[in-house]
Amino acid sequence: MITAAAYEAALDMLCPMHLIVRPCGRIRHVGPTVQKLCHRGTWVGRNFFDQFVIRRPNMACSIAQIRPLAGRKLHLALRDRPELILKGVLVPLPDRSGGQDAETAEDDCVINLSFGISILNGVRAYRLSNADFAPTDLAVEMLYLIEAKSAAMAASRALNQKLEVAKIAAEEQAFTDTLTGLKNRRAMDHVLARLIAGKKGFAVMQIDLDYFKVVNDSMGHAAGDHVLQAAARVMIDTTREIDTIARVGGDEFTVLLPGITDGAHLTEVGNRIIARLERPIDFDGAACRISASIGSIWVDKGQDAVAEDVLSDADAALYRSKHAGRAQHTLHI
Repeated sequence: MITAAAYEAALDMLCPMHLIVRPCGRIRHVGPTVQKLCHRGTWVGRNFFDQFVIRRPNMACSIAQIRPLAGRKLHLALRDRPELILKGVLVPLPDRSGGQDAETAEDDCVINLSFGISILNGVRAYRLSNADFAPTDLAVEMLYLIEAKSAAMAASRALNQKLEVAKIAAEEQAFTDTLTGLKNRRAMDHVLARLIAGKKGFAVMQIDLDYFKVVNDSMGHAAGDHVLQAAARVMIDTTREIDTIARVGGDEFTVLLPGITDGAHLTEVGNRIIARLERPIDFDGAACRISASIGSIWVDKGQDAVAEDVLSDADAALYRSKHAGRAQHTLHI
């Protein structure tokens, strides 16, 4: 007759997540993987229902209540880790005593456990490995597939994020003037179209630097580039964050100002830009002197507008400023 030790050793190898429980509910033996679920000491000798909760069927609390369900699936949880749901199946042990020991043999039962869909949490929580599962159990292989899929998805997400960042950077570069860091004509056209479609009222300011050609021709292109960068900083400092400033030509700039409700604000901004630009700009110890001619147009809220006409009218106002002696701001009426 097979000994109890040999029987338990066979169970340990074939189904390491098992317990042998007596009719009274006392745990007689636990498999090696179940032992890892026990944080302190061992469950041997303890009552099964002090360590486990039977969720289904109907919160059973004795072996007698679940014994008739032999072979059917049980739903369990650890009392000290109720979020980890386990599956189980109860199988009565055969009588190995020859009927001589009524307590030990015929009423003992094996309860074999499984993590089910909680396997990933179980493996992480108890640091289980392939050796903690039955040799024919595909759980670990499934885990490898899950981890491989997760790694592939993480790599895909990382790649998509990199591509998105690269796309944003490329779009930003496509809309940016490389010398001044301002928007370029393409960006200006895009913003202007959006303002026109919104019909919320806006203004367009065309700016042409006066005497820039003199600086560029007499002091060189490096001085000219320095002056353009300084002029860009002036326009940023004298406008709002919501305004769009674009370099649309060599020394030509366009400012789009959303939410403008009258021409007085435009005149104030234009005069402020001119006053700041007339301050000498130092370059290698020499003073570069420029000014600006500005033409503006104000589009009222709800007014229909065409981009080409708006820019043309702002240009016309700009040329009136130039013909009037430069260093002036003219509002198109």
